[in-house]
Amino acid sequence: MGAVLPLFPLGTVLFPGLVLPLHVFEDRYRALVRHLIGLPDGTPREFGVVAIRRGWEVDQQTALTLHDVGCTAQVRQVTEHPDGRFDLTTVGHRRFTIRHIDASQEPYLLADVAWLDEPAGTPEELDRLVPTVLDLFQRYLRLIRPAQLGEQVPDDPTVLSHVIAATAALSLDERQALLAAPDTAARLRTERSVLRREVALLRRVRAVPVPLAELAVANSPN
Repeated sequence: MGAVLPLFPLGTVLFPGLVLPLHVFEDRYRALVRHLIGLPDGTPREFGVVAIRRGWEVDQQTALTLHDVGCTAQVRQVTEHPDGRFDLTTVGHRRFTIRHIDASQEPYLLADVAWLDEPAGTPEELDRLVPTVLDLFQRYLRLIRPAQLGEQVPDDPTVLSHVIAATAALSLDERQALLAAPDTAARLRTERSVLRREVALLRRVRAVPVPLAELAVANSPN
């Protein structure tokens, strides 16, 4: 089962359920937005967000330039500016893998995609993983956002795995690997290792005393 999607290549990775605001200024993507808002009521207004493997532009070797796995973005709000630019609020919806890219028809890319299911993993494995990962993530949040203690953290395993993937300090390649994980349990296992690494690193950084020279305030003659 698949579909044909317009593609919006970006230098980021989108996960299901996560909000992605976009400022659209290139002519080809303005055309994409106009196509979407012109669809009949009730038709899903969505496109595929796929991360660029290298650089910022999609070259003519499109299949080699883009990652294989992406996530659809559903358009929730559109603001059009007088000069033709758009501000979009989108939400990630479902994962897909690219089977074929067509660069010949529209000003933007079209892709034949296959939808990716999200198996959770065995209940036994999730029962072991979720409490540990949840605790690590809460510790991580306390270290990076001490002013926002008491943040609500989802306990649904799949939602939790997506939120962690979008929140943790990761490279694009690490995020992409998490998006492409075969199931929720595999993603959580990787995130457990990542969070242990990040929590340990943040604690070490906080434990290092600041050199006195950095605390000194220069005397001013004024």
